[in-house]
Amino acid sequence: MSLIRIFTVGGTIDKIYFDAKSAYEVGPPNITEVLSALSLNLNYQVDSLMQKDSLEMTVQDRQLIREAVAQVDELKIVITHGTDTMVETAKELSTLTNKTIVLTGALSPALFKNSDAMFNIGAALTAAQTKPAGVYIAMNGVIFDYDKVRKDVENNRFVSL
Repeated sequence: MSLIRIFTVGGTIDKIYFDAKSAYEVGPPNITEVLSALSLNLNYQVDSLMQKDSLEMTVQDRQLIREAVAQVDELKIVITHGTDTMVETAKELSTLTNKTIVLTGALSPALFKNSDAMFNIGAALTAAQTKPAGVYIAMNGVIFDYDKVRKDVENNRFVSL
C-alpha cells in the first residue's frame, strides 16, 4: 500500500478556540488527532507547511506548497487548506501532472462536534487513492475538478461551475 502524503497549511479546519474573547485562530494541524482516532487501513504521513488562514496566503505561500508537493516521492497527496482560497492554490498545483492532489478543508473547525472536517478528509483520502493524476477539491460530499468549482459564500458550500 502506497503512502499518502498529507500537507497541512491551516484554514478553518485547524482553527481552535483561542481565548475568552471568543476569537478563533489557526492552530496546529487537527488532522493528526482526527485520523489517530480512527482505525484506518492506509499509510500516511502528515507534514505541516504553515498555519495560515487562506485569506492571508500569498503567492509565495502557494509556491512553497507547490514546491513541497513537487519534491516528495509520493504520488498521492492530500492538502488541508482554508476554503476561501483553496481553488487558487489548486490552480498553482495544476502544473504538477504526475500526482493525484486533493485539497480539502472544513467550514467549521475539525474539533467541533458537528464539523464537516472528518467527512471531507475521508473523501479526500479516498479520492487520492482512486482518482487519476490531477488536482481535485473534496468538499461537501463531492470530488470536484479544481477548475470546475467555486465556493458559494452565501450558501457556505462548494458548487460546480
